[in-house]
Amino acid sequence: MQKDRKTLVWVLAALLVVGSLAGGLVVAQSGRTAPAIAPATTVQSSELVGPQIPANGFSAIVKKTGPSVVSITSTSIMQAADDTDSLSQLFRGFPGLQVPDNPQFRMPRKQRAAGSGVIMTSDGYILTNHHVVDNATKVHVVLSDKREFDAKVVGGDADADIAVIKVDATGLPAVTIGDSSRVEVGDLALAIGNPFALGQTVTMGIVSALGRTGLGIEKFENFIQTDAAVNPGNSGGALVNTRGELIGINTAILSESGGNQGIGFAIPSNSARSLMNQIKEHGQVTRGYIGIVPQDLTPQLASSFGIKDTRGALVSFVEENSPAANGGLQRGDVIREVNGKAINDQGELRNQIADVEPGTTLSLKVLRNGAEKTLSVKVAARPVETALKTGPAPDTGSSGKLGVSVQDLNPQIARQLGLPSSVSGVVVTQVQPDSPAAEAGIQRGDVVQEVNRQPVKSASDFRIALTQSTKSVLLLIHRDDKTIYAVVDREG
Repeated sequence: MQKDRKTLVWVLAALLVVGSLAGGLVVAQSGRTAPAIAPATTVQSSELVGPQIPANGFSAIVKKTGPSVVSITSTSIMQAADDTDSLSQLFRGFPGLQVPDNPQFRMPRKQRAAGSGVIMTSDGYILTNHHVVDNATKVHVVLSDKREFDAKVVGGDADADIAVIKVDATGLPAVTIGDSSRVEVGDLALAIGNPFALGQTVTMGIVSALGRTGLGIEKFENFIQTDAAVNPGNSGGALVNTRGELIGINTAILSESGGNQGIGFAIPSNSARSLMNQIKEHGQVTRGYIGIVPQDLTPQLASSFGIKDTRGALVSFVEENSPAANGGLQRGDVIREVNGKAINDQGELRNQIADVEPGTTLSLKVLRNGAEKTLSVKVAARPVETALKTGPAPDTGSSGKLGVSVQDLNPQIARQLGLPSSVSGVVVTQVQPDSPAAEAGIQRGDVVQEVNRQPVKSASDFRIALTQSTKSVLLLIHRDDKTIYAVVDREG
């Protein structure tokens, strides 16, 4: 079959499955920040920029840093899916035959995965990616000098894909940590890790970009992008500069094939070190939280709000009784600065707030109805997220030029969608493919609460609001217990 276009696939650059109970070989696809004091045994460097290309190559750098990079093999028990239902499908054409409830169909299976890690302290603390040791029942570490240790998982943070493991040893070769805030695009970088479980491997490239966010890899992203070859098994390995200092923890690649194609991502060393210290001291990571849902200010949204540029983060939802609500933040505000630092998009805002220690008061500069305001918001600890409810709505109503059908929100539909009684509006029952609404991301089951910032409580209100609107329509949508703004460009 000929493909018109290849689809880019995010491949988390770690999980090379090297065994199972059956002994087979399978390659699987797989693969963040608060102030903290660096461990006493970690060496801090005051310089970052070194020689560009040494006359004798990079052997001295590898000799210095290579011993700090380890190979990790983790073993986990994966609960196999119940195959009874799929087997039943095979017997559907044979009346009277049934599949017995055989426990063998649900037997757990052992899975081994290979990745990399970096020795951060001489007394055995090692940093790696969360997905390398997630659900591991056994973690085995091999040093570059072939010494082997069993390790225990100290803790991890799935939101940033960072984990800390510990081996019972002293005098280990701890890596020298560089200041990742001083890394610049174009700097040379070396990636050291354990690709495809081959053993320690070194590749070279440059820093291609900084501050990559919005990639959908992790909840909190601020990646260093590099073209140094990174492949499955490199996850948790070191990205180092030309002085042999750690500047990042290799985490993911963007690839069509599952292998290196010149776009790899690393967690900056400053973030990784801070997360590690929190895990060591508290067993978990605590992030700042103010209780809003921000979104990027697109040109269409900026125009709808009468803003001349797209700098900042648009507040589309404010939780009741949250720090943001108590500080006076409102839906429709555009946050432009946090403590005097400019905010360019929602990714920067999320990271800035997450980095702040709970209890700290932030000064937020916002735009509201064209006027600039300064608000003070006291940061709380980010709560554990719970699953959000969602559900479909029946197909009724008629489509207009937006390509969307709506109907009144009645109690029965509200229950189906799991909506609180406070939510009002009209329910999207159908979105025509390739319509303006589909282009804007409107989905079946969305609840439209406002049209051009005016509340709508019925399908009649919705239609009247559309007749009074211009070509671009600003909708406030309730989805998954949150609200977001969307701009729909009308046809005709």
